[in-house]
Amino acid sequence: MTLEGQGLVCSYGPTRALDGVDIVAGDGEIVAVVGPNGAGKTTLLRALSGERRPDQGEVSLDGSPVSGADPGWRGRVGLVSHRTGLYRKLSVAENLNFFASLHAVPNPRNAVAQALETIGAATLAGTRVEALSRGQCQRVALARTLLHDPDILFLDEPFTGLDPAAAAALETALRARRTAGSVIVLVTHDLRRCLDLADRVVVLQRGHKVHDGETDSADPVDLLRYFTTTAADPS
Repeated sequence: MTLEGQGLVCSYGPTRALDGVDIVAGDGEIVAVVGPNGAGKTTLLRALSGERRPDQGEVSLDGSPVSGADPGWRGRVGLVSHRTGLYRKLSVAENLNFFASLHAVPNPRNAVAQALETIGAATLAGTRVEALSRGQCQRVALARTLLHDPDILFLDEPFTGLDPAAAAALETALRARRTAGSVIVLVTHDLRRCLDLADRVVVLQRGHKVHDGETDSADPVDLLRYFTTTAADPS
């Protein structure tokens, strides 16, 4: 299973958030996307997941184009974005049961319990979302993403707001998904975690891909340099 974005261009008015970006992620691989603010990281994730249609270029899975309008594609994808997608007046369990029904998850009660347990949020099942802290909401959003056992995970700053125990639980869950053969694309500002968790790191600057390589051979000092120079700066 190979996810590929080719020549992705996304514009917002006169601003090109992505300018011809290519990216490949294979099964059993975590690809981290890093870069300074405004580099195009979130837009890339939205384009790959189908949440945003690119103005130019194509996203494909095993060579076949995919679209966010395709229910079959949506059923294979799990997305964590800056919006939790949770209904504030419903309890955590009610939210997850609703999303389980949307994905026709078999044995939804067991699936909900397992997803919450995986992310260390089992005790929150009966709590209304409006009463949760930011970090607790993030845990529940992550459980929602894992609920239907997606093949492909798109995670935009998933560690935001998590305490150390929750962050460790998420790292364990992601490593387990990688072992099971999932494709995982992770946007993060945490370079240390990126190098520790991911197999490959892609660096964006002003909508351009300026680095793509294995984390084992990545030099943290060289990567940090991308956060202080511009895409047009050769130094």
